[in-house]
Amino acid sequence: MKDLVAHLPAAVRDATGVAVALREGSRELVLVGGTTGGRDPRPVTGRTRFELGSLTKTFTGLLLADMVDRGEVRPTDPVLRHLPFGAAPHLGPEVTLEGLATHTSGLPRLPPGLRRLAVRRWRTNPYRDFTGDDFAAALLRTRGRTPGAYRYSNLGVALLGEALSRAAGRPYAELLAERVLRPLGLTDTDCSPSAQVTGHLRGRPRPPWEMPGMPAAGALRSSAVDVLRYLTAHLPPPTGPLARACADVARPRASARDHDVCLVWNLRRRAGRELLFHSGGTRGCTAFAAFSPGAGTAFVALANAGWTVDSTFVHRSYEAAWSLVERAASRPSRPLVSNTQDP
Repeated sequence: MKDLVAHLPAAVRDATGVAVALREGSRELVLVGGTTGGRDPRPVTGRTRFELGSLTKTFTGLLLADMVDRGEVRPTDPVLRHLPFGAAPHLGPEVTLEGLATHTSGLPRLPPGLRRLAVRRWRTNPYRDFTGDDFAAALLRTRGRTPGAYRYSNLGVALLGEALSRAAGRPYAELLAERVLRPLGLTDTDCSPSAQVTGHLRGRPRPPWEMPGMPAAGALRSSAVDVLRYLTAHLPPPTGPLARACADVARPRASARDHDVCLVWNLRRRAGRELLFHSGGTRGCTAFAAFSPGAGTAFVALANAGWTVDSTFVHRSYEAAWSLVERAASRPSRPLVSNTQDP
């Protein structure tokens, strides 16, 4: 499996550290290289924490599936049912929880007012000054298109997280830890910016990513080991405390221009095989994750450099994930192997 990802470190400029983890059936491999960067650089390990960016959204989708499984909410619930009266006066009952999770709610990509607050930090930390109060104020002004068509929306998944938080009566980070992170044993994963890599963009270090007003859309940090464990929970046979929810998030629910949409996860098919995938990016880190229930494969790649126009890290990670699927389909199962190596 190592040969599938040997090219990845060169695919993201200015990264000082990269971590990749793969699963093929019962075989598991973690590959790491470089350092964490910053004033006190340390070797990257499988437990080194990177910013996940929009990969956070898949965790929010799993939280939705779990709360549906518990009977606490329904996918077809209007989001207004789980918000204070008058919180979003321009949204109608057609904006549902499932619509938010599939980017078919009609909401814009960003909340009103964010760009104005983010001007000073647009290249470093654009969400830092956008607080929960700012998010609430933005909802009062938010208007959307007619729901139905795919339209990627950070605002939509942030609103989904807010609705789930209010339905359960606890903050998003606390709710996610209780319902998803601890049950899956994800000890390296949370929204705290402490103990993580130093991110870089075009060779310059970036401050830790902060999203106080929209955590469900992109605030998580995690390690390659944790994300691989998270993805493995989605592979059959269904086991564990979130088995039904993990199966539910992989069910296609909507269509975009060139792929299907599950609960947040994107789904594409090749030669009768399926791959669910999602990427994430902050100003200082890039993340990619994918899994194939049919092939029994999972793949995660993390780098401490933000996305740029000439970066090929996500594209090459996507193709490596497909290569893993095709490789698994052509090989017999093997006994478990678990180790960590330099790429």
